[in-house]
Amino acid sequence: MSRIVRIIALGLGLCGGVVASQGPEFAQQYRQRLGGAIDELRQVITRFEADAQASGETQESAIARLRSNTDDFVSRQGAAMQANVERLRNLEIHRETMMQAGPFARVALMARDGDQDVMEAVYRDFEPALPVTEEGILSTAIGFVAVWGGLLLLSGFVRRLWRRPRSQRRTMQA
Repeated sequence: MSRIVRIIALGLGLCGGVVASQGPEFAQQYRQRLGGAIDELRQVITRFEADAQASGETQESAIARLRSNTDDFVSRQGAAMQANVERLRNLEIHRETMMQAGPFARVALMARDGDQDVMEAVYRDFEPALPVTEEGILSTAIGFVAVWGGLLLLSGFVRRLWRRPRSQRRTMQA
C-alpha cells in the first residue's frame, strides 16, 4: 500500500511542479504582451502629436480642443485620446516596476496590479511551457515538494489513524 501511495505522490508531485511553473511563464508572456501594448500606444500617441504639431497645437491643447467640441463624436475622440495617454503612462510605470522587481515579485505584481485587458489577452492566448529560468525551476521544485510532501504527510497521518487499535478509534470518535 505505501509503495502505491509513494508512486501516486510522485506522479501528483510532478503534476504540481508543472502547474506551479506556469506562474512565472504566465508572467513572462504577460510582460511580452505588456511591451507590445506600450509600443502600440506610443505609435498612436506619436501620430496624434505629429498631427497636433502640424496644426500648431500641443498634445494637451489638441486633446482639450477635441474634448470641448460640441460635436459628440469629436468630443468622444478627445476623451479617448486622453484615456490613451493616461493608459500609456500607467502601463509604462507598471512595466518599469515589474522590471525592477525580483523574479518572484514579478508574479505577485502581475497578479496584484496587472492591467486587466493585457491579463485577459494573455489568458486567452496562453501557451503552457516549462520555463528554464531560475524562477521557473524554483517554482517547479516548490510545487513538486508541496504536493508530493503534502500527500506523503497526509497518507502517513491517515495510515497512523487506520492502524490504531479499535478501542482508541472509538475513544477518539466519542
